[in-house]
Amino acid sequence: MRVEPVSPAVVRDRLVERVLAAGPRPRVLLDGWATADPEALATSLVEPLRAEGRPAVVVRAADFLRPGGVRFEYGREDPDALLDLALDTGALIREVLDPWESGTAYLPALWDAEHDRSARRRTEPVPDGGVLLLAGELLLGRWLPADLTVHLALRPDTLARRWGDAGRWRLPADARYRDEADPEGTADVVVRLDHADRPGWVVSR
Repeated sequence: MRVEPVSPAVVRDRLVERVLAAGPRPRVLLDGWATADPEALATSLVEPLRAEGRPAVVVRAADFLRPGGVRFEYGREDPDALLDLALDTGALIREVLDPWESGTAYLPALWDAEHDRSARRRTEPVPDGGVLLLAGELLLGRWLPADLTVHLALRPDTLARRWGDAGRWRLPADARYRDEADPEGTADVVVRLDHADRPGWVVSR
């Protein structure tokens, strides 16, 4: 594997180029643990894409989690439940990804996980030539239809350090995700973010 050291601005500009080449109405998955902040990266792409005449919409995978009764059936710190039960992939496909492909209307959010209730959002029309930026954790290996996939990679020791003792229960979920989904091997673009101010663009793997 060869990793090219780049700046955050270069990552943004290269991703904009890849998105523009991904089709007339691309669905882009930005996958990474919250500590890698895929939502912030998605948001940083919105204005550059709009400057190119491409309206961009950020959808948070965290707004498509299952209700707490399902997510926490085996406790709040069960790594297998985090990987297997937390994300409502069926709802993402039904309410966001398939409607975006057909150019009809998508649902920006389904579930308010903080208050464990419906997000109470209405559907919105898919903009002409629009770009969907779906950002969140554990998105790959789930048969989510996409035109471009981006993985923000962190080493296990980096995750352990950033999560601290309170988040160490997540490490087995990360190990399973690496083994089963192979995000660094399957994503179209991989960016290493062990040093957030000095990202690495993976150019060969």
